[in-house]
Amino acid sequence: MKISVKVLMIILAILLTVPMLAACGGGGDDNGTGDDVGNGDGNGDIEKKDVTITIGELIDMTGVASTAMHVIHLALEDVVEYYNDGNLIPGVKLKIETYDEQYDPAKDIPGYEWLKGQGADFIWTPVPPAVDTLQPTLNRDKFLMFAATANLPQEELAGGYVFSLGITPEYEALTLVKWIAENDWDWETKGPAKIGGAAWSDGYSDVWLGAAEAYANAHPDQFEWAGGHLAPLGTFIWDTEIAALTDVDYAYMPVPPPVFVREYRKTGGTAKLIGTDVHAAFLGMMHRGDLWDEFDETLFVRSSRWYNEQGPIVDLYNASLDAKGPEKAQSIRQEGCGYIAYKQIYLMLDIVRQAVETVGPENFSTQALYDAATSWSFSVDGIDDFNSFDESKRISQNYYAIYEATAADMDLHRRHDEWLPQVVTP
Repeated sequence: MKISVKVLMIILAILLTVPMLAACGGGGDDNGTGDDVGNGDGNGDIEKKDVTITIGELIDMTGVASTAMHVIHLALEDVVEYYNDGNLIPGVKLKIETYDEQYDPAKDIPGYEWLKGQGADFIWTPVPPAVDTLQPTLNRDKFLMFAATANLPQEELAGGYVFSLGITPEYEALTLVKWIAENDWDWETKGPAKIGGAAWSDGYSDVWLGAAEAYANAHPDQFEWAGGHLAPLGTFIWDTEIAALTDVDYAYMPVPPPVFVREYRKTGGTAKLIGTDVHAAFLGMMHRGDLWDEFDETLFVRSSRWYNEQGPIVDLYNASLDAKGPEKAQSIRQEGCGYIAYKQIYLMLDIVRQAVETVGPENFSTQALYDAATSWSFSVDGIDDFNSFDESKRISQNYYAIYEATAADMDLHRRHDEWLPQVVTP
């Protein structure tokens, strides 16, 4: 059977086209960039590959804080997936490299070096002591780290390469203690409230208790300081500290809190317990220890909305949890505020987005990220500077709220409607 010249030309064209199609297909390289994709305009042009931006996660996955930090790690994975799937940073794919530093400061610098070796473009950490350990190295290397919280005061962080996206112990303490004096304790009738605390000497609690003491000393008509009793990391016997705090009115708890709370109540301690998001990350341990009655009326100073509220970002992390199914969502919420680190991670990636938007994906760099961070602000509930950095400011949180634990429904509830401007001096 004869084949026409026209048919032969069609077959030849198909055969010549096949290798071209194969060359335009997938098979990314070791840089982790995405596949080439035609732009659909019929001209055969090829779009540039997505640029990969790698987040180096320095976190405790097997140490004393791992229970809470596994949930924070899950939040990081979910926010990255949300950004990638929604193409919220056009031209960029986000990637995570994780290092388990086991809540051991000796592992922070090796972890930092390892993450850089894996191509990390910046570091994310929810481990408070890591800020103290790494700050000098990061400033020397001019390499950015975003922290969920920073132990160091603003004046020590000013102008550096560590950016705290959430709470800071000094301002938390001042804000909570001032609120207690104005809203929870009638010092004009009862006299000054006795206030103190016990904790590991982990950097965070040292600063928190120091700030609370400074406020008490500045307002002796409102508070009598009963001591900030600090113990070495890993202490789980609190007999001496409990004896010193048995008759106080307000007691700051160690992290994690269950052992102290149980023993404090057993020995007759009646203080209203106080804490922060760092403590609220361990609510799952309170559930498993059946300690909600002992925990009733505990006050927390917090930097974001709780699961039982509504708002742009809380709606995002609730939707992300609900997509996992009711049992999984409930289990994660019961663990505490760990998953609410979703907010800090979302804000961190908003800074990355702004940097990419300014310089383009292919020009993303440490300098571009630093420039974006030092001019960044974020609006929440109509407050334009709810979170912000500038050329010197390295702690983004500007507002807080007070929450109370209720044993009746084993949950936290907000004590007031408005956001409280953070208190920065005693």
